[in-house]
Amino acid sequence: MSGHQGTLLDQVRGLLERAVNETGNPRLVAARARVDEPLRVAIAGRVKAGKSTLLNALVGEELAPTDAGECTKIVTWYADGPGYAVTAYGSDGSVESRPFTRRHGAIEISLGRPAEEVEKLEVRLPSGRLRRHTLIDTPGIASLSADVSLRTMAFLDAEGERAAQTDAVLYLLRHMHGSDVRFLESFHADGVSEGTPVNAVGVLSRADEIGGCRLDAMTAAGRIADRYAADERLRRLCPVIVPVAGLLGAAGATLREDEFRVLGQVAALPMDDVIELLLTADRFADSGEARRRLLGRLGLFGVRVSVRLIKDGAIGDAPGLAAALTEESGIGRLREVLTAQFAGRAEVLKARSALAVLDECVAPGSGAAVEAERIRAGAHELTELRLLRLVRAGRVPGKDDQLAEMDRLIGGSGIDTYSRLGLDPTAADGEVAEQARAALSKWQRIAEHPLSARDLKTAARAVTRTCEGLLALRTSRDGPRADPTW
Repeated sequence: MSGHQGTLLDQVRGLLERAVNETGNPRLVAARARVDEPLRVAIAGRVKAGKSTLLNALVGEELAPTDAGECTKIVTWYADGPGYAVTAYGSDGSVESRPFTRRHGAIEISLGRPAEEVEKLEVRLPSGRLRRHTLIDTPGIASLSADVSLRTMAFLDAEGERAAQTDAVLYLLRHMHGSDVRFLESFHADGVSEGTPVNAVGVLSRADEIGGCRLDAMTAAGRIADRYAADERLRRLCPVIVPVAGLLGAAGATLREDEFRVLGQVAALPMDDVIELLLTADRFADSGEARRRLLGRLGLFGVRVSVRLIKDGAIGDAPGLAAALTEESGIGRLREVLTAQFAGRAEVLKARSALAVLDECVAPGSGAAVEAERIRAGAHELTELRLLRLVRAGRVPGKDDQLAEMDRLIGGSGIDTYSRLGLDPTAADGEVAEQARAALSKWQRIAEHPLSARDLKTAARAVTRTCEGLLALRTSRDGPRADPTW
């Protein structure tokens, strides 16, 4: 267990620097640069799952086009930068800046060539949210065009001699199809660069539509998400599933005063007229151009929720409505999950990706290869990820309650001390220390018990090390709110 933040990534960074100096391999040069970049999070899913809309909601700006244009067939990176700029990377190795315009906020890019000849697009813009993670919009899988689906699979898979280009994935589900499970299984291949239960998060997208756009639609979608999360096939691949109304989240981040006025005018109508007007999307769209545009921005669910809030007097201005829509959309909950699942493990996920590139670029048995293996063997973060995958795959023997506690202690529900111990963040230091000591004692007994299965003993020793770290943290000068780092 390391004594300071970032030790694993520091070791990997140092090893990469030595390997670059010795070989000059351009792939190692790129891997060395990658460890200091934001975490790469891809957004994937079937065609029309709402990927671009979700990206816009996460960034808080209308960026990604949501129609079926040429650019939606291309893997597009959205990253923080000093100003707006678009770069196209051709399949022939060319790199060129491309002109773009903004239409209703979305960036429209002039490719200058067929989409099939562009490997990826990179869009840079000043964004505090993109400083934490680069978001990558991918073409839909299960597309009628096989080439479009293959682009996404080739990008996300660790294919041939190329390690996966993304550290984590948000996978959008609407209804659980066989293609969804097959995709997630392909993301969890064998090897160091494989997906794990902590770098894949499911999003029940367009959740308001799943709930029939009724006012209780998100509650209904939450029940469906819980049912999916309890499915054994999905739990081992994608254990966290969050219902999100992406259109509502995007609108909440960009709501305009003129749109609030239109909603206010509708809310001012007699209740019988409001009910009839909001009966169907077509009826509302046919009642005027401004309302039709509003429907495209908020969806029928968003319009219904907005009108109800305004009519009830709960909301009186555009900022208030924007905040309410954002909360209703589920995007806040998704950001919390991103922080717990991805941001908290950013360093270990980036280190693992870098080690995968090293494996491919250095000779087996070489000094760099031996050092990489030493780093892996000594990094408890990587041990936890491997164990979590084995637990979720049903490959660790034990009672159900033992496995559930093991899952939680090694970070399955979040890596902060409170999540690991199953405590409320307001728990007193004494309670935290008591829980950590009790867990340590329990898992030491399991690891040492002569009747424990060998694989359970191995797992219990790893959990014991985790508990030792949690207990040591409570008595360190870092204070009770610090999170453990191994």
